[in-house]
Amino acid sequence: MSETMQTHPLVIGEVGPGCKKVDPIVVADNVTRTFGGLKAVDVVHVEIPRNAITALIGPNGAGKTTFFNLLTGFDKPNTGTWSFEGHSLARVPAFRVARKGMVRTFQLTKSLGRLSVLQNMLLGATKQPGENIFTALIKPLWRGREQDITAKAEDLLDRFKLLEKSSDYAASLSGGQRKLLEMARALMSDPVLIMLDEPMAGVNPALTQSLLGHVKQLKADGMSVLFVEHDMHMVRHISDWVIVMAEGRVVAEGPPDQVMNDPAVIDAYLGAHHDTDLGEMTGTIPVAAAPETATATATVPTETTAAETEREVEK
Repeated sequence: MSETMQTHPLVIGEVGPGCKKVDPIVVADNVTRTFGGLKAVDVVHVEIPRNAITALIGPNGAGKTTFFNLLTGFDKPNTGTWSFEGHSLARVPAFRVARKGMVRTFQLTKSLGRLSVLQNMLLGATKQPGENIFTALIKPLWRGREQDITAKAEDLLDRFKLLEKSSDYAASLSGGQRKLLEMARALMSDPVLIMLDEPMAGVNPALTQSLLGHVKQLKADGMSVLFVEHDMHMVRHISDWVIVMAEGRVVAEGPPDQVMNDPAVIDAYLGAHHDTDLGEMTGTIPVAAAPETATATATVPTETTAAETEREVEK
């Protein structure tokens, strides 16, 4: 970072790794996760700002997805505490985390292929009377709620341009459409914070533009967004704040343009070239390009090799 003190409206004091936020929605301290002798996550302190779009970036193997898994209850840390909306979520099961309003999507989509698109959506709703054995036996007790949930699911499918496919099997969707389905399903639970793990991975340029619009709309609707992404054009275009991980640690954070030129960040990605703007070295398409004319260029490797396979599929 520059030796000159940097400030930002989201931050109390100076901008830098682990800086305190004016209104954080997530606060994590001393979070570690080891696999054998490898320390995959070693986060001393990080805060996620509320009502902002925050990008979590870093080179392959930086620990981003593992950190996601820890925060959302899909994995258990060796040490550490974290809170969401002021309430501790450390070691809370994933389904309880989601009920509290912290909902995530996955790098490799988790739709149920042998269920219809609409049925996949209905699974994302909370407080369904049919989950209780007693109310499930009495139709008048759950019928009204079922109708409300179905109407909400259809509204979201329409918003994400999937309504015409509501009766199709989810397995018939393209990879990009499965990304849309997963994002739409996450909204069924009315999240406060939505966490997107590589939402643009494997998506063609035209659909990327649509996904960008949906991510920005999440913030407009009052949600906070935390997303993992390797495409720096996308990060620069939609992010209010960027957090950078390398070797499991938070090595930098700040507004996008500042982070893209941070020598520590460029070194983490490229190993050298400290006079290079990272945003000019990565990305799949220029965000200003028209969807029908956009072409692909080089991109930073993804967190897992499995995602590379998905990128090869025509969406």
